[in-house]
Amino acid sequence: MTAALVISNLILWVVVLLLLFAVFALARQIGVLHERVAPVGALTPASGPKIGEQLESVAVKTLGSKTVEVGAPGEASTFIFFMSPGCPICRSLLPIVADMANKEKVQVLYASDGDDVAVHETYAREHGIDPDRYVLSQTLGMILGVNRLPFAALINEQGVLRSRGLVNNREHLESLLAADELDVSSVQEYLGLKED
Repeated sequence: MTAALVISNLILWVVVLLLLFAVFALARQIGVLHERVAPVGALTPASGPKIGEQLESVAVKTLGSKTVEVGAPGEASTFIFFMSPGCPICRSLLPIVADMANKEKVQVLYASDGDDVAVHETYAREHGIDPDRYVLSQTLGMILGVNRLPFAALINEQGVLRSRGLVNNREHLESLLAADELDVSSVQEYLGLKED
């Protein structure tokens, strides 16, 4: 009887040690996976102006008939969110952009290249967008290299492009502000620097 008790105790200890080894191996794999799946951030297109370039000042008219100088030195950084009334992802990001405008020290400018002003006025009214912060300008999109929507760009108070890219969620939007704070062109660049 004692021999059976000793054998079962030894078997239990072997099982506990195997389970401990398995937990350690899984925890290590989770760490490796976490490093491989780092935050991506906004996708920065290869074409268009480079991060750190001084932008030429562009005068654009808002829906409220106000003229805004994009790229001109100002009091605060300008976060430009390029969107379209027909874009469902753009619509889902509007509350996040508004929330960022309240939390961060940036001025938000909503931009589109649409021709039908009435559609944009209705869209701005439906979503609570200030008409003096909503511009219709194809030229602005071309200057900043917008090739797909939703797209965003951050220009600092001196008129220097700090970050830009294709945005599809909160993480992408916040990565543009983080890139400016970290003084890199993108989060991907920052992660590349950390690995070196």
